[in-house]
Amino acid sequence: MRSIRRNLALAAIVAGTISTTTLSVSAAPQHDDRTRLRRDADAITALGVTGVQARLTGPDGRNLTVTSGVSDLTSRRPVSPNGYFRIASVTKTFVATVIMQLAGEGRLSLDDTVERWLPGVVSGSGNDGRAITIRQLLQHTSGLHDDYPDYTSAEDFYRHRYDVYTPEQIVARAMRHRPDFRPGKRWNYDNTGYVLLGMITQRVTGHPWHQEVRDRIVRLLGLAHTFWPGTSPTLPRPHADSYQRFKPGEPLVDVTEQVGPFAGGEAGLVSTTADLNRFFRALLGGRLLPPAQLAEMKRTIPVSKEFEQLMPGARDGLGLFSRPLSCGGRYWGHEGGDSGWISTAAVTADGRRSVTLSMSGTVADSTADVLRVVQAEGKLVDDALCNPPK
Repeated sequence: MRSIRRNLALAAIVAGTISTTTLSVSAAPQHDDRTRLRRDADAITALGVTGVQARLTGPDGRNLTVTSGVSDLTSRRPVSPNGYFRIASVTKTFVATVIMQLAGEGRLSLDDTVERWLPGVVSGSGNDGRAITIRQLLQHTSGLHDDYPDYTSAEDFYRHRYDVYTPEQIVARAMRHRPDFRPGKRWNYDNTGYVLLGMITQRVTGHPWHQEVRDRIVRLLGLAHTFWPGTSPTLPRPHADSYQRFKPGEPLVDVTEQVGPFAGGEAGLVSTTADLNRFFRALLGGRLLPPAQLAEMKRTIPVSKEFEQLMPGARDGLGLFSRPLSCGGRYWGHEGGDSGWISTAAVTADGRRSVTLSMSGTVADSTADVLRVVQAEGKLVDDALCNPPK
């Protein structure tokens, strides 16, 4: 049976059901935006999510923020609108942006094989780095099998929450398994591919992936609250605590303090809703990549049939997902989730209007629970990026 933690990771990858009402895109956050945003945030906490913070940013850079629920179950303090959180797989978009910058500089090619940069690393059990390209790693078509450390119980969490894994150890775990499919033949969401992208970034630049993210993106955009925490298990304040129930009927476990298994470029950054909105607006607005590389990043393919059932119309680019808006057009973004956290960042195609949502204490005792939460998440995103005509 899929663990709750993996359910949350799945929930953070899939989009919710989008309403079919015809709407039009508005220019800047207004009063009706706040009403809808607050209503949609409250609808999420009504499903049992402990805390929610959401931030909508308009073309003029003005921010509208709402919170719902509590930051922790002991003091029951309100959620901070500026709280830090682990962005999990939203990190992938940062890593993909660095890779695309390196491609634009001619320092690597998307058609380079993994073997060219990491000789002998992807081998064994039918895995062959000579047959996998950087593009396939970026777009989840490498066929590599994920074998991630996973907390199976409260006892397991307390025993292993401070464990540290190197990228090489994570990749070695995947190499014990045969590929899920031949490279390029299918699509399947894959964290191991982004671990390899982090390793390739270091081989090309001589610096760890998170240093390149800091130097090329964080400092350029002034993302003062975005950083890689390394092996620190704590979050800066303010932050909301997160909770997980490992099995239905068991007590909630505070899982806020942990290192997590994320060793490479697949996850690991800490950020805020304000910083993520600024990043995605800059990326889609053309400030981080030359036009050719941004266009390449937005060249999409269909997701798997399993995911298509959960997110109709979704397509995968290179570190970016594209999804339909009920008011017409599509939005771009990425999601992340682990151990009770789910975060999503979404931006209109022109980079002018964006929304970031962080949920803490997301308890998913069943697949139905997961679906209800991601449907409510999808509604908040759609309502935020579409606005009824006045």
